[in-house]
Amino acid sequence: MSTPCRRRLMRDFKKLQDDPPPGISGAPCESNIMIWEAVIIGPPDTPFEDGTFKLKLEFTEEYPNKPPVVKFISKMFHPNIYNDGSICLDILQNRWSPTYDVSAVLTSVQSLLDEPNPNSPANAVAADMYQANRREYERRVHETVELSWEDIGGDDDEDAIDEEKDADPEANPDSRPSMEVSRNSETRTQSS
Repeated sequence: MSTPCRRRLMRDFKKLQDDPPPGISGAPCESNIMIWEAVIIGPPDTPFEDGTFKLKLEFTEEYPNKPPVVKFISKMFHPNIYNDGSICLDILQNRWSPTYDVSAVLTSVQSLLDEPNPNSPANAVAADMYQANRREYERRVHETVELSWEDIGGDDDEDAIDEEKDADPEANPDSRPSMEVSRNSETRTQSS
């Protein structure tokens, strides 16, 4: 059934595939357009550089009038990210506008990595460390970056790989959209 929300999500997906922002990729889950998986590469020249961070976006039928729920699946250490991965970002709350699309949301989240707001902390330890001991903060972030590389081959991915092995590749070679993440001139391909 096609609804305004679902049509908008298809437009958002097409835009993200046709013109992806650097270091950002996302796609709806194969069986549910209302749930998306995304990958953000940590921005260059930041403590998050080269991190590969997974996110989940959940939409309601009220989208684009209401924002999606966006959470990091990857473990994060950041002043504006709660321990459960929830993100404290104004455009996902009181400053939401229907003009924002998935690309804008993910770009804003990527920007937040390098531009935290320690005055509105979701993680008080990270916020205090960011303000009082930047060197230690960056060391902790670097640990998060290294964990993100291990996260690529996590349990969920192994289950997906096992399922793909069981499927007949000749029958449906393009069953899931690839998630290509461009960073500068290089391209990385992530399985979602």
